[in-house]
Amino acid sequence: MNNCLAQTASFRIFNQLKHWVRVARRDLHALYLAARDPRVPWYAKAVAIFVTGYAFSPIDLIPDFVPVLGYLDDLVIVPLGILLAVRLIPPEIMMEHRAAAELAAKGPVSKVGAAVIIAIWLLLAVGAGWMAYRFFAH
Repeated sequence: MNNCLAQTASFRIFNQLKHWVRVARRDLHALYLAARDPRVPWYAKAVAIFVTGYAFSPIDLIPDFVPVLGYLDDLVIVPLGILLAVRLIPPEIMMEHRAAAELAAKGPVSKVGAAVIIAIWLLLAVGAGWMAYRFFAH
């Protein structure tokens, strides 16, 4: 019985994390949209641009290879930045951009685009293999 309770608790935590990630992703997209809206005050735009840029940037304040602290920015800095930016943007504008972000997330996925990206990667891999063969074959 305890094992069943532990599994239920772990599934509940996992589902809560998945929900939080979806909300954070939606809010980041909404912040991106709000940063381009002329009705948003300049200081809110600045915070929104900084937060979305930092969240999507491959460069972190604390590198991810640093144990435990490397993920601190992803778990603390980004969510706090989202909260700050959302509070600075007028609620009716934020609701509008959240709705637009939800619609964009539910939009169709381009299978042709995915096929093109996969084809490019395959061509690059074949080209690299051919160049390696020519270089090492002699």
